[in-house]
Amino acid sequence: MPQDMEKKPFERGERGERGDRRERGPRRERRQESEFQEKMVAINRVSKTVKGGRNMRFAALVVIGDGKGRVGCGIGKAVEIPEAARKATEDAKKHLVHVSMKGTTIPHETVGRFGTGEVVLMPAPEGTGVIAGGPARAVLELCGVKDIRTKSYGSNNPINMVKATIEGLASLRTAEEVAKMRGKTVEELLG
Repeated sequence: MPQDMEKKPFERGERGERGDRRERGPRRERRQESEFQEKMVAINRVSKTVKGGRNMRFAALVVIGDGKGRVGCGIGKAVEIPEAARKATEDAKKHLVHVSMKGTTIPHETVGRFGTGEVVLMPAPEGTGVIAGGPARAVLELCGVKDIRTKSYGSNNPINMVKATIEGLASLRTAEEVAKMRGKTVEELLG
């Protein structure tokens, strides 16, 4: 074999024959960056009693959003927490809703209900911030709403609160959207 064709070991940072960087060790699964941010809202340890004893699993509640008006929630169950979180994220991607916004707040007051949980969403002037309790706050921040006031009634179960908040956000409509649905202009609706 000629000298210029000799194989030499790769130096750190050198590129391979195809121009790609060589990685050390086994091939790692490369996780592609998602357009969504995700937040783990709650983790429950759940059990099923069987003949041999109790089977323990974890149930994860995850909220995802792009900060531009799309948000969704999902629940996943598995023996390990990371697997439950992954399943919940996949479930959330299947249940995305679009939220109508007016600047940094919502266009009008609305009430979201799920189970016995009820969340009242009220628009707020710029600079107010997100005034909301735990689970509702996660949904509103990932949705991209910057100024809002909320009040929750009834159940404070995280699943009920998250789903009630999402239902309330999904029911929002701007004046332009209402006018378009009715086949009129905003001026015709107001005047």
